[in-house]
Amino acid sequence: MQEKLITEVANAIAPLVSDYELIIVDNASTDDSVGSLKRLTSESGLPNLQVYALTKEVDLATAAWVGLENALGDYVAVINPLLDDIHFLPNMLEHAVTGADVVFANNEQKPAENMTYRAAHTAFNGIYKYFNGLDLVKEAPQYRLLSKRVVNFILQHPQPGISYRHLPATGGFAKARLSYSSAPKLQRLNHAGGSFDRGMRLLVATTRAPMRFVTALSLFGAFANIIYSLYVVAIGLFKSNVAPGWVSLSLQQSGMFFLISLVLLVLGEYILNMVSVANEGPLYHVGQEFTSARMTRREKLNIEEVAAKPATAGFTTTGAAV
Repeated sequence: MQEKLITEVANAIAPLVSDYELIIVDNASTDDSVGSLKRLTSESGLPNLQVYALTKEVDLATAAWVGLENALGDYVAVINPLLDDIHFLPNMLEHAVTGADVVFANNEQKPAENMTYRAAHTAFNGIYKYFNGLDLVKEAPQYRLLSKRVVNFILQHPQPGISYRHLPATGGFAKARLSYSSAPKLQRLNHAGGSFDRGMRLLVATTRAPMRFVTALSLFGAFANIIYSLYVVAIGLFKSNVAPGWVSLSLQQSGMFFLISLVLLVLGEYILNMVSVANEGPLYHVGQEFTSARMTRREKLNIEEVAAKPATAGFTTTGAAV
């Protein structure tokens, strides 16, 4: 199945451009995928193939970034062959060569998701759009084509593996957003338990709004304490049958502990993010790397072509293998 998918991608790309490289990222697979990929890079395998096998599983955005920062072409297409339609790539390339630095493609048909994840995913996208004004699903889907200028721009940021998800849509580049409808090969998504962690990292890394939320909670807590103090004074002045100190103390403690808990929750997410940025190692580590024995660009050295294909030399496509 894997070799069939890669061959299909290679056959779809080859007629589009005069030169290309196909980068495959193996996301710490536990089967014989690495062995199969190694065979594909042999003399009898596919040309222009570059394979990066990761030692630990990462999220799709990080896996895609592995291919992006190792790509050499003028354009880089990020493709998950199980979810994205490779045959829609010519439409994306057409917009790229006519001036768009970023081309997004959104598949209207999605794999099945369980109700819990769908609800959480919808809630997160709503929160992210409220804070950043960007709908990640519709305005910055994973299937995208980037110019090398955009890749170099992302490389200048301290966390390119995280910034890659949103920067192409918010960096001021010329963009094109396309839609298509194609049944994905993967019928049902299996979501890892780290989805919440990835979402929080993306949220706190791209906006200061949660910290503004902390400030608002602190101000609200201070204001509520003033109002509550006035309430306690009023009760003391106008009521005579109140248990001495019990009601006011209980309500004050429960209210303040609730507010403190919310503040600590948001602060905790920021602390976790800062600790991960300061102390964690690289987001990924390439354990093995293979290159095709046959590279078409080498075969063309010192050869003058009379009829060249459109000026899209160096086009690179990146596939993030699940």
